[in-house]
Amino acid sequence: MDANQVGYVHEPTFEDTKAILDRAVSFKPKRQVIILFSGGEPTLSPYYLEAVAYAKKIGFYRILAATNGIRFAEDIEFCKAAKAAGQHGVYLQFDGVGEEKNKHRGVGNLFDVKVRAIENLARAGIKVTLVVTIVNSINNDAIGQIVEFAAKNIDKVQTIAFQPVSFTGRDEDISDELRTKWRYTLAGMANDLNDQLDGRMQPLRDWYPLSSYSAFTSVMDMLQGADAPWGWSSCNCHPNCGIFTLAVVNKKTGDFRSLFEFFNYEQFMKDVAVITDTARGKKLSYAQLGMAIMRNFDATKAPEGFPISQIINLFKPSSTNSNSDRNDRMTSAGQDTTSDNWRVLCVEGMWFQDLFNYDFRRTEMCVIPYGTQEGEISFCAYNTGVGWRQIIENMHKTANLADWYKENERHAVYAAGHNVPNIPKKHSLSLP
Repeated sequence: MDANQVGYVHEPTFEDTKAILDRAVSFKPKRQVIILFSGGEPTLSPYYLEAVAYAKKIGFYRILAATNGIRFAEDIEFCKAAKAAGQHGVYLQFDGVGEEKNKHRGVGNLFDVKVRAIENLARAGIKVTLVVTIVNSINNDAIGQIVEFAAKNIDKVQTIAFQPVSFTGRDEDISDELRTKWRYTLAGMANDLNDQLDGRMQPLRDWYPLSSYSAFTSVMDMLQGADAPWGWSSCNCHPNCGIFTLAVVNKKTGDFRSLFEFFNYEQFMKDVAVITDTARGKKLSYAQLGMAIMRNFDATKAPEGFPISQIINLFKPSSTNSNSDRNDRMTSAGQDTTSDNWRVLCVEGMWFQDLFNYDFRRTEMCVIPYGTQEGEISFCAYNTGVGWRQIIENMHKTANLADWYKENERHAVYAAGHNVPNIPKKHSLSLP
């Protein structure tokens, strides 16, 4: 919650945070559990780096932070310290390419901040996911440009997470007129991307529920064996919660094509289910998986120079190394230079719920719980519906706003068009 809005401050202590992390990582069997530090702005916490290091120590598979990017843009040494502590990636708030699409945030040079943060994070070895809140009539006309931006900078950006606006918190009091004007859907996103990218991402060909990937979980567990340090990640969310597609990107030119234009993902998932059900042992299952990849790969439709070996690398198990991701697996040692031209950009759409479209079936199947002082609570239940955020934060408030300001310095506030200081305009990123 906004402390200025509710009049009190909720700041868990480091001991509170450790207890939350201990509880969240304790379940068995152990899978690839990912922690996302959020807020507010998590990097403002005085023990942020200590919390990252503790999460790594107790066994979280990957450690991420949802951030506005200001702290990372201001100081590359902070980026390096976060990496050294164990941070793997960031979810970077990103509303569009250029200052025009970011000015509604009230910061005069916010796009320059984002670009600088991306550069610093890449130099420190931290993966970047662009998190885009899409508001109809505000920035939905330029989401294709964001995909092009990510593709042109595929060495620095791994994923785009589009999030149609959710009317929670103070926005629950929005007028019907504004809600209708700003409402956006995943279907609208898929169609807008199709139009803005000249058909390179087609609504009915290229988009699948995020939960469809869960078919891959069991076969990966079988291939990795019982001795693997983690079980494969599982995404068993409701099919209406999110969608995704994969684009193969030529890292030299920035050109991209949908992977599903030349790889039959739907049939591949059916093949994977058969492989899992037959369970013929590790060697035979590997052979079956290789045959399934070959069966569903159409070389006549693939980009020139894109080898089937890259599809195989894409689906290799990576559970033994938390710093490995799909693009690391596509840069295997010994590859020829042509094969090493390709990377994969994941584009996701996650539509979080609000009071106006709440679905209890989705909440029951949530795979993104909030860790709180009262236990884990599903994302949408925490932020809307009953309103668990207000309940938890009020139960564990640490000070009223006036007392907090007496004891602490005010954080720098960048609003009313003012710039974040000392952020250069010059950068090395490619713009569409």
